[in-house]
Amino acid sequence: MKCTKQTMLLYAVTDRSWTGEQTLYQQAEAALRGGITCLQLREKELDYQHFLVEAKQLQSLCRDYKVPFIINDNVEIALACGADGIHVGQHDMETAAVRTLIGSDKILGVSVQTVGQALAAEKNGADYLGVGAVFTTATKADAGAVTLETLSAICRAVSIPVVAIGGITRQNISRLTGTRADGVALVSAIFASQDIENECCELLQQAQKMVQP
Repeated sequence: MKCTKQTMLLYAVTDRSWTGEQTLYQQAEAALRGGITCLQLREKELDYQHFLVEAKQLQSLCRDYKVPFIINDNVEIALACGADGIHVGQHDMETAAVRTLIGSDKILGVSVQTVGQALAAEKNGADYLGVGAVFTTATKADAGAVTLETLSAICRAVSIPVVAIGGITRQNISRLTGTRADGVALVSAIFASQDIENECCELLQQAQKMVQP
């Protein structure tokens, strides 16, 4: 599955701390029904076997909806479950090394915060960039701030899709209009919602307005 600007428009990143009475699978399916265009599975605590079982289930679900399925950080799991791609941060494995491991067919996303990091990631094989945190976020306490001016500069500097992440909600997404970001990545705005499907429908409309020229 290819990475395009359209597939990066509404990018959901899972967080099992919000599952409540629902399973992560049920939440992911609700988000897919609501119109997310990409799903990233982010697990920091699960052991390998449980992570792999969950990843295979969600990969199958995403195939049914024809939406790319991305694994956060774990190349081994991404390859074992047949994920469409992998996303890595600046403190994870080098971009070029990840590209070598996963081959040319899988999607490779890289988190960046500067124009220099963005250019290096693109040069070394990234298919898309995650830029943030653009707003204050409680989801990832170690995420440094990225100004909207820097986000815009990164978007102008590279030719691959750029996704804004960090503290984005339905209420502030319009502030990203004009930055040239190709999409938004959301965690709690989706998975903490009481009605995930409806919230994703609303977020998709907002994201579409944001990217309109």
